[in-house]
Amino acid sequence: MDKEALGKEQQIMRAMRKTLTSVVRDCAPRPDQPSPLSEDTVENVRMCLGLIAARESELAEALGLSRTERPGYVDEPRNAEVLQFVPGPRKEH
Repeated sequence: MDKEALGKEQQIMRAMRKTLTSVVRDCAPRPDQPSPLSEDTVENVRMCLGLIAARESELAEALGLSRTERPGYVDEPRNAEVLQFVPGPRKEH
């Protein structure tokens, strides 16, 4: 499968995940109300979201993308150096 086809499939997976989570969010009951979704439907939604996440992971791996990347600020340093501060001798005044 070429990169263009993989990219299209990624878009489809993302759209499916967003749509499914929006439906779940819209159907979320108030604290004192029962859920409008049956237990079977809730389990099927979980299964679908798990399959979508697994396929998104496979597609990212096929494209050589890291799944550990996180968004960052433009002015955020790319490489951080950790400094250890060692207490020196105390000066008495």
